[in-house]
Amino acid sequence: MDGSDELESSLLTQPWASVCFGKSTFLAKVCFRDSGYVLLISDLSSVWYESADTEAVGQRSKELNKRLTVHVSSLLHHLSSLMSPLLAGETDTTTSFSCHHVAGGLNLHLKSELSGLPFCWNFHCCTAPPEMVSRHLLRPLVQMSLALQYQVQELTSLLLQKDAEIEDYRESGATLSRDRLRTEPFQEEAFQHSFMVKSLPQICGAGEGQAFASALQQLYVAVTQQEQKRQRLEDAEGLAFAAETTAHPHPPPPSQEDEAAISSEQTTPASSPAQKPRLPAAKAKPKKAKGLFS
Repeated sequence: MDGSDELESSLLTQPWASVCFGKSTFLAKVCFRDSGYVLLISDLSSVWYESADTEAVGQRSKELNKRLTVHVSSLLHHLSSLMSPLLAGETDTTTSFSCHHVAGGLNLHLKSELSGLPFCWNFHCCTAPPEMVSRHLLRPLVQMSLALQYQVQELTSLLLQKDAEIEDYRESGATLSRDRLRTEPFQEEAFQHSFMVKSLPQICGAGEGQAFASALQQLYVAVTQQEQKRQRLEDAEGLAFAAETTAHPHPPPPSQEDEAAISSEQTTPASSPAQKPRLPAAKAKPKKAKGLFS
């Protein structure tokens, strides 16, 4: 696995976070390593990304910060420390962020300090390819939806069991010491109707930036970790199959010459590998009669 593949693999398990630039809200995730960084950002209408290796980071640093001389690994660590508060929703008065749209992309500007000197950085993001969007956003969201649906079904089953347990206590003569703790039996259809009418409008009106709250971030990480395990298992099975095929290769298909030879053998009897034209049989000479004294 090369540096770029390792970076994107590490980025996959990074949760999405809500970030604000002015009046615009975005979802973003980023991964910094000694080999470079990968940034992924979306406004839920488009998705942009930038992947930069150490050579690109060093060259851009020379262009933007001519007074600074810093090793690339230290620069990457500094960028990571500046981005972390933003993704955590914390305010850092010493660092400012802004962004603007460009043709086919999005530029993110960062201004801060490094070693007492002004420091700035530009993330040049281009449109993310469909496979990247699917891997980091669409597939995890579908899997999260299925996981949450299964979780709701389990909780519903648990509530019904609790109601049956409480009813058994009542029939046995048990009473509540505090009447305010009394609850009505759980009705799944009534709960679903109330959720759709009352809770859902509030959730949808909370804003797109609340798409990944802390609990959902944990679920996203868990889902993507399972996806990585599945991918590693498939890769291991593929390698095992390739090794078995190499150890026991299939015989190559017969060539046209081989097929002609086989066809000739099938039409020629095995006892006469090469038939020669037969000569007419010679006539036998009549034998002389033998007398008694001859």
